[in-house]
Amino acid sequence: MAIFVQFAIGLLFGLGLVVSGMSNPATVLGFLDFAAIGAGSWDPRLAFVLAGAVGVAALGYRVVLARKQPVLADTFHLPTATSVDARLVAGAAIFGVGWGLVGFCPGPAFVALGTGAWPAFLFVAAMLAGMAAARELARRFSPNRRAPAASGA
Repeated sequence: MAIFVQFAIGLLFGLGLVVSGMSNPATVLGFLDFAAIGAGSWDPRLAFVLAGAVGVAALGYRVVLARKQPVLADTFHLPTATSVDARLVAGAAIFGVGWGLVGFCPGPAFVALGTGAWPAFLFVAAMLAGMAAARELARRFSPNRRAPAASGA
């Protein structure tokens, strides 16, 4: 049952991205082009989508977290990290630069795959490669990394 609910939520999210124009990188880049404000061609749609998303999420968290447990799980799975560290800041900066350069973030990029547009495929491939590289770097440089087992003869 849970997988069907998750599919329906993902479908609704993707539909919202298409209807709002957020799966089109030109919409995002039109918002980020502050020089266009003076020219009268600035696209404010992203601000409205973000405001709506923050409002719905805030309300949703209040309603859902008031429950003793989730409807389709035994416990809530919430983030435990509370500090802002260099890794978080670097990740946010890389995300923001990538978003600003190409106008895609992960959700809309996956939705745009359905259009068959090659920039979406290129972005998703680069994103997946970056995620694999980040995971490998984190594994290699983690302070909790165990030393390789000694091979004994």
